[in-house]
Amino acid sequence: MSTLFAIIVAAGKGERLGSETPKQFLPLGNTTILDKSYDAISSLVSPENIYVILPNNYDYTGKISHTVTGGKTRQESVYKGLKALKGAKDDDIILIHDAARPFADYKDIQALLQTIKDDADAASLAAPVTDSLRKADGAVIDRDGLYALQTPQAFRFKTIMSAHEKYKNGNFTDDTSIVAENGGQIVLVPSSAPNFKITTPQDYKMAQALTSPITYRTGQGFDVHAFDNKGSATHVTLCGIKVPHDRKLKGHSDADVGLHAITDALLGATGAGDIGEHFPPSDDTFKNMDSAVFLEKAVTLVQEKNGIISNIDVTLICEAPKISAYKKAMQERIAQICGLNNDQVNVKATTTEKLGFTGRKEGIAAQASVLIGLMP
Repeated sequence: MSTLFAIIVAAGKGERLGSETPKQFLPLGNTTILDKSYDAISSLVSPENIYVILPNNYDYTGKISHTVTGGKTRQESVYKGLKALKGAKDDDIILIHDAARPFADYKDIQALLQTIKDDADAASLAAPVTDSLRKADGAVIDRDGLYALQTPQAFRFKTIMSAHEKYKNGNFTDDTSIVAENGGQIVLVPSSAPNFKITTPQDYKMAQALTSPITYRTGQGFDVHAFDNKGSATHVTLCGIKVPHDRKLKGHSDADVGLHAITDALLGATGAGDIGEHFPPSDDTFKNMDSAVFLEKAVTLVQEKNGIISNIDVTLICEAPKISAYKKAMQERIAQICGLNNDQVNVKATTTEKLGFTGRKEGIAAQASVLIGLMP
């Protein structure tokens, strides 16, 4: 009966991530990228048969049974790992996995192991290419039948060891490529998302989002502007849309009460003060300014805190002008400014039954509520 071994390759520097710490040792949720990858493999392989390839002179205190010092290339590191396996026999099964893929699925690994047990030379998790492909010279590549290779990959010890022995001076970045070069047949096993490799800062952010709880915050905003009784007008600007009206609103900017309320709500949710602090009416820079600029700034502050806007709900309060015919356009404009889908924005309008300053048609008020999610 064959024995199951695993080699986890964690000897790289991860320079494309731009971190001083090699990426495999960076935190991910309540663990590290390497330890999460180790957990995925140890769910099927006994810890005493797992060998982790580490950088030279790197002191790692994670959950590791056996460590091997890596080489100058990935191929050399794997070869050193294969030579370090204690008691491995020709028919034993070897899983080789990149530490930078911490989301390998248990059922996928099971399917991979079943495939290699069915007498394949080698098997690899793989995902069909779904993006359109084009070379730099403009040539289009047909993606039909193309797969992106992933790890873990599975081999019989004799198959993978003989291939590495024969091509030990090569520079293969994938172990199935070495086996194929040596005449072996490779079986691809479809993988489940999101078994991606953490390579870039964007990949790391995605991994953090998948493993870390999102903190949700709400924010509320309120604004009011009085009508200007001097002179005539053709419109008022509400939620970024010009609504026909014979009186304009008083304000240092364009007096858009809807966008002002939403801006204040977003600033409140991020703990960033209020609109007057960021755009003081005493500053002539903002005189007659499109209030979309204010809202864009608030959206940027949310993004800088690694946040996403879940939804926006705004209510316009006035007797006149009538808003109903313009609500859809307002919804679309707010969504456009904030980079949201239209259904993430809701615009309502109401009156105060002719009570108070809005009931006397002295001005327009708006109140807004937002929900944002902040990722660590």
